[in-house]
Amino acid sequence: ALEKKEVKGKMGEKVGLPCCHEIPSSESFHNYRVYWQKNTTEVVLAYAEGKKLPKNERYDERYDNRTELDTRNLTLWISPVEILDNGSYQCVVQHLRILQNPVVVCGQVVNLFVTADFSGPNITTEVSANSCESTEMVVRCSSHGGFPKPKISGAVNNETVKWNDSSVSQSSLSLYNVTAVLWHSVTKDVIFTCSVEYNGFVKSTSLLLKKTNDCVVPTAPPSYNVMTASSIIIIIFLLAVILAARYLSKHVCSHCCKPQESVEEGVKEYTKPPMSSKMTSETSSV
Repeated sequence: ALEKKEVKGKMGEKVGLPCCHEIPSSESFHNYRVYWQKNTTEVVLAYAEGKKLPKNERYDERYDNRTELDTRNLTLWISPVEILDNGSYQCVVQHLRILQNPVVVCGQVVNLFVTADFSGPNITTEVSANSCESTEMVVRCSSHGGFPKPKISGAVNNETVKWNDSSVSQSSLSLYNVTAVLWHSVTKDVIFTCSVEYNGFVKSTSLLLKKTNDCVVPTAPPSYNVMTASSIIIIIFLLAVILAARYLSKHVCSHCCKPQESVEEGVKEYTKPPMSSKMTSETSSV
C-alpha cells in the first residue's frame, strides 16, 4: 500500500520529499532501482544500479539541474522550488536481487504544496471631495507576487469595512496579484488597516487617514458699497470738525479783541488836552 505524506515549501527555497525506504548501511545503493515521478506520468528523477537513468519521453525537463537524490534515505531534493512544482509525487523503490524480476520494496505518495509570500500591502489615498463636514477619499490597497489565492480585508479603527471593488489576477508563473478599492468619508482622523491572508499567513499595513479641511471660515472683506458709504461719512465728519473749529476760533477772537480796543480809546482820550482850557486862556489874554 502507498503511504501518503504532505510537504510544504516556499518558492525559491530548497525542499525535500521523503521516500518510504532507507538503504541499510550493510547494503549498496547499486542494489536498488529508485523512481521519483509526478502525477504518475512525468519522470522527475530515476536511478538504477547506482546510475542516473537517461532522459526519455516521460522525463520532465523543468526539473533539469534542480533535483538531487540522497543515496541513503532516497529523499528527493528540489531547489529552488517553483509554484508549478505543486502536485502529487510518488517514490517507488525496487530491490535488484534478481535482475530479471526486481522486487518492489515500497511506494509512497508525497503531496507538495508550495507557497509564495505576498508583498506587504501598499496603501494609497486620493481626495475626491472636501467639505467642512468630511473629506471624501478613495483608498486603494494592493499586494502582489504570492500564492495561493489570497483574501484581502480592510478595517477602519479595527472595525471591518466592505470593499467597493476588488480584483485578483494571476501571472504566467501562477503568482497572484490583488487590488481592492474603498470609498470612505473621513469625518475625523482614523487608522485604516489593509490585510492579506494566505495559507495561514497574514500581512498587514496601516495608514492614518486625515480629515484635511479644518473649516476655518475667513472674514469676508466689506463690500464696495459699504466702503464707499463709510468713506463719505468720514469725509463729512472731517469737514464738520474743520468748520466747527474755524467758527469757534473766530467767535473767541471777537470777544477777546473788543475790550482791548475800548481801553486803548480811553487812554487816548485821557492823554488829549481838553479843548475848554485852551479857549479860556486865549480869552484871558485878549
